[in-house]
Order: sequence, then structure tokens, then C-alpha cells
Amino acid sequence: MKPSASRGITRPTGWRPPSNTASETGLARLAKPMKHSLFGAAALGGLLLGLWFGTVGCQTPTSSSQGLALFNGRDLAGWTHVLEDPTVSRETVWSVRDGILICQGKPTGYLRTTNRFTNFRLFVEYRWAPGKEPSNSGILTRIQPPDRPLPRCIEVQLRHGSAGDVLGLQGMRVAEGQPRFFEARGNPVAGDISGVRKLMDAENPPGEWNLVEILARDDVYTVWVNGKLVNEARGVTRAAGPIGLQSEGGEIHFRQVRLVPLPSRIEVR
Repeated sequence: MKPSASRGITRPTGWRPPSNTASETGLARLAKPMKHSLFGAAALGGLLLGLWFGTVGCQTPTSSSQGLALFNGRDLAGWTHVLEDPTVSRETVWSVRDGILICQGKPTGYLRTTNRFTNFRLFVEYRWAPGKEPSNSGILTRIQPPDRPLPRCIEVQLRHGSAGDVLGLQGMRVAEGQPRFFEARGNPVAGDISGVRKLMDAENPPGEWNLVEILARDDVYTVWVNGKLVNEARGVTRAAGPIGLQSEGGEIHFRQVRLVPLPSRIEVR
């Protein structure tokens, strides 16, 4: 599938801006992703973010009006890894080919950035390996120590059929009492889990590229999948931590991983 180009990021073919038909209170009031240029000029970005949050002073990052390319398309500079089996090399699980980051999915673990982020707008393009069974993965955010195969973090789920779920793992919290909330305590791998399930299914067929957009602002996470608003989770644990890409079960490909840091409205300790 040939992607259609846009300034700063490539959107998959068939991408559509989110509609205004979300039926749940709160979701219908959320802002759309930027329609024409995800990373416009700093002034325009600041204005739009100000409208979103009622704060006129928000600005795009000073490092680049195009955001930060966490994956450079050539190698894994700026990333480190954690694997369930420490005797397995990083190269056995992750490789870069033709600008695509390929994850074999076994053993369980993740790549994570060496830099830490609290508030951000994150764009991740992924697909399940063409011709293979789709499986499980996730975008791990605000990762906390210690390193372990499934860390304490806030995960945006990529598991086939569940893309867009927001989960707090190992005791990281998502507030209860909101629509689609769920929790499970004492999971042998993930510890105490709390989360909010996606509002709708927006994944493309297996083998096609998907674009996930995550807006993390203090204790609120908003998620779009292929331009459709699929989730809002509130009461999310605030913490600074790396961004991670999960290895969990099946081959998955990542093409663009780009982040726009955002300022905090609440002091993070």
C-alpha cells in the first residue's frame, strides 16, 4: 500500500479525519487531529492547542516544528532494550530494513527511548507482518523502573482487535468511574491493571499500515486510530518516562515514530 505524504509524517492510504459523530459525553467534545499538517508552524500549533485546552499559551516544541523523530529509519540510535530472556540479543528481535523497524515478537520485552517524556503528542505507524497472523503489541509510555519484561507504565494497546485501549500496568492508574473502565488485580505478568476500552474499532485489515496518534496531557490520554477518535482516558498517573515499543507474540512492523513534547499544566514530581 502506498502512503500519502504529508508534511512531517506519512499517513496511511485511506486515512480520514475523525468525524463528529462520537456519541459519548466528553468524546464528542474532543478536538480533531490536525487535518492537513500534523506538525504545522509553531504559531498555528500553539493556537490550536490553546483552543483544545483553553490555554492560549501552549506552543509546539522548541527543538523542531516537525517534532522529534524517535526512530530515524536507519538504526536504533537513541533506543535501548529489555527482554524476558537476557541472553537473546537485540538484533535477534529487532532489525531495520528499508526504513522499517521489524520486531519478531519473541521473546517478550520492549525497545524504549533513552529520553523521558511526560506530556506529548505521539505518532506511531505500524502494521502486522503481511501474510502472518496478527498478534499482540503495544505502545508503552511513561515507563517507570525497574526494567522488566512488562514494566510499570501506561500502555496504548495495539493487540489486534483492541487497538486504542488505554491501560495502566503494574499499578499505574487510570481513574475508575468513567465509561468503559475495567480493572484486574494481581495479574502474574502485568500486576494490577486498570484501563479504559476503546469506543470503536478503527484498525485497518492485517498487513496494512495503521496510524496511532496519542495526546498525553497531564492525567488525560486521548487516542486516535487512523484518524478516528477511539478513546479518552482520565485520571491517568502522571510521570516522566521513556516511550516503548512492545515485543509480545507476533511479528509487527513500525515505520514512523514521531513525538511533539508538550508543556505541563501541573507540576510533575
